[in-house]
Amino acid sequence: MPQLFGPYADTVVRSVLVAIVVVPFLVVGAGYWISASEYTTDQSITLDQPVPFSHAHHVGQLGLDCRYCHSAVETSPVAGIPPSHTCMTCHSQLYTQAAMLAPVRESLAEDQPIHWNKVNRLPDYVYFDHSIHVAKGIGCTTCHGPVATMPLMRQAAPLTMGWCLDCHRNPGPNMRPASAVFDPDWQFPSDQARRAAILAHQYLDNKHLTDCSVCHR
Repeated sequence: MPQLFGPYADTVVRSVLVAIVVVPFLVVGAGYWISASEYTTDQSITLDQPVPFSHAHHVGQLGLDCRYCHSAVETSPVAGIPPSHTCMTCHSQLYTQAAMLAPVRESLAEDQPIHWNKVNRLPDYVYFDHSIHVAKGIGCTTCHGPVATMPLMRQAAPLTMGWCLDCHRNPGPNMRPASAVFDPDWQFPSDQARRAAILAHQYLDNKHLTDCSVCHR
């Protein structure tokens, strides 16, 4: 009687059965990995800008306060980009003919804003308010990373929903005293866990940070 199945038929069947169980998990896992990867989130990506503005120089070396350029950060959802005349406050006296600053001079002369490429970009369906975060003790570097060391600005955090929710579920470890919110060199103390409880009681006035409507309005 002729043999119906070859010598490897059993192996093939077993492999197919295992694949039926394993492959869906691998596909789902790969999907999550890709969605959280820098390829998708743009984390650590440095964008080309019309002017190579260096936070390392202006913040780290010169000590400019974040609010000097981002003047609306304490009162508005949007931190704001400085108008060209803010830049020219200094650069009308310093590096007045530098080629890299030509777009700034042209912007001022033509009364047209510079079109910067936004580094930290959230989907349109996400509502983010800078003012409430800084008012509640969340420092700039918590989300934007060590800006005082960045020659060119890059996205330091993944800015995913999961990343935001981790903080909203337990914001205490990321909270600072009000005096340290705009300090780019501030470091969390060794007893942050103890201080977190105090700061959370001081800053938070509601228990709805994980409600959908907080970020999706």
